[in-house]
Amino acid sequence: MARQALTTRAEDYAQWYLDVIAAADMAEHAPVKGCMIIKPWGYGIWERMQQSLDKAFKETGHENAYFPLFIPKSLLMKEAEHVEGFAPECAVVTHGGGKELEEPLYVRPTSEAIICASYANWVKSWRDLPIKLNQWANVVRWEMRTRLFLRTTEFLWQEGHTVHETHDEAREEVFTMLDVYARFAEEVMAIPVIRGKKSEAEKFPGADDTYCIEAMMQDGKALQAGTSHDLGQNFAKTYGIQFQGRDGTNQHAWSTSWGVSTRLVGALIMAHADDSGMVVPPLLATIQAVVVPIFKGDDEAAAMVADAKAMVAAMATAGVRAKADLRDNLRPGPKFFEWEKKGVPVRIEYGARDKAAGTCIVVRRDTGEKTTLPVASLATDVPRLLAEIQANLYAKAKAHRDARIFDVETYDEFKARIDGGGFFRMRFCGDRAVEARIKEETKATIRCFPLDAQADPGPCAVTGVPTNGVRAIFARAY
Repeated sequence: MARQALTTRAEDYAQWYLDVIAAADMAEHAPVKGCMIIKPWGYGIWERMQQSLDKAFKETGHENAYFPLFIPKSLLMKEAEHVEGFAPECAVVTHGGGKELEEPLYVRPTSEAIICASYANWVKSWRDLPIKLNQWANVVRWEMRTRLFLRTTEFLWQEGHTVHETHDEAREEVFTMLDVYARFAEEVMAIPVIRGKKSEAEKFPGADDTYCIEAMMQDGKALQAGTSHDLGQNFAKTYGIQFQGRDGTNQHAWSTSWGVSTRLVGALIMAHADDSGMVVPPLLATIQAVVVPIFKGDDEAAAMVADAKAMVAAMATAGVRAKADLRDNLRPGPKFFEWEKKGVPVRIEYGARDKAAGTCIVVRRDTGEKTTLPVASLATDVPRLLAEIQANLYAKAKAHRDARIFDVETYDEFKARIDGGGFFRMRFCGDRAVEARIKEETKATIRCFPLDAQADPGPCAVTGVPTNGVRAIFARAY
């Protein structure tokens, strides 16, 4: 990999983001406009996300299934509000096999329609409930302005869909999954999030309520990192999910849906990467530690390579995903540079002097700090170091976020400060027309009403109308 400086965050944040992806060899644009090719390093991070989330889903009683990519038009059109919400983004297949189709097929923008239609066939009695399924899939939403990982025409995601006997059970599911996402973001991705409720204008089409986790990126913009929807009985009534209740009466089920996508990889970049490239939290790193042996000539090579392999094996016994970079077509310097750009948490440099001393030089990607450690203790020292890096990345991201959360009392103050970025807590009357005006005038939206917010009565910052004092968080967002 040629040594080439990245655009800095201060120079051009948007270009910096693309430079990090390119330098880390994570993804590239596909021949199809708006689509991306996810390369092994980027996909490896997504795989680690999948594995962690899938484990959490199964621990909370969910099973995986798969539903078709194509949705008949007649099925999708049953739920008017849902269709209206997604209509501008839908891709439609009208021809197949050289012939015009009798009925157009929509490429799934989300799967409520086809999954709910299946549930209607499966649910007959209260004994059939709950059904708690998840699917890992791709979806298509015809985006006009795309950006790798953050917003693409086709993207990968998971979508959970559950049906329940009572609304209380469905609501419990909604918050259980919101908590799963929040814990994953904070404990695995090392990104602090705010749990909250979406405004009426921002909620999922067809839902009674949408709950979310909101994260702050390094430029002060928000990124929605996960959503969990209370669908009430809306989809059950539309698609006929009915069951005989315990009292013998015919009832409609209560449903939920929830999901996250590959935009989380984009969030990871914008939360942790620096002007030297990607920084991957250890829990999501495909390679957590890379050993680079340094030697001159064939006489040294065999012994140094053998030692490097032994270090990898020793760390593997402690559960560390380690690799020895034994490529003979690159000098150590370019190797260091490449692994730095990829964001590998720990780099281990090992030369002839180190061998003689029984030590190695260990470099942290998060801080750049170099430490000399005994080779014999790598199996204990590296896991400890990885845990420190994971914790430090979270602490750094949280400190950055907390320093950029502001209370504002007036709309004029908000407008004067929004260009600087951040989360702005502002009293809001709830009027959708006022919300639309704020978005038009400032390009900021209500990210959520925080679930842990304390009552703080006072007038709406825009209209002066009295409010219940729950401040909404406004921000510009990806």
